[in-house]
Amino acid sequence: MLTARNSKGSDLYCANDAETIFFGVQSKGLTKRDPVGLGGNLDNLRSDWWIITIKAKMDAPVCYIMTLAEVKALCHQSDPAKSSNGKISMWLQPTAYDRAEFREAWYRFEAVGQNGTGAAAMIA
Repeated sequence: MLTARNSKGSDLYCANDAETIFFGVQSKGLTKRDPVGLGGNLDNLRSDWWIITIKAKMDAPVCYIMTLAEVKALCHQSDPAKSSNGKISMWLQPTAYDRAEFREAWYRFEAVGQNGTGAAAMIA
């Protein structure tokens, strides 16, 4: 199920064939290798998985597959004194997501629910 642009929460909800495992995916599409804005509070991030796509409008986009825990662990906090509004904002820098272990790592979804990877919910 897809959601509308700029809505809170996941952009996509995924399920296995038996519909016993469900998880949310946040998708961020970028035209070039830029930082990804995460807002001012990491507690507001909800999606279990993140897909960051660079070169999104090109013939050869590149996707990076990350868990929410990885996004939170690798994020960067901006200096509020250097901000136009004086507030803290959180960012995922390109050097944090542009790594071999995340690049086109679609296989990571295969492990969801099998070994506790991610925060997928198991339905009893």
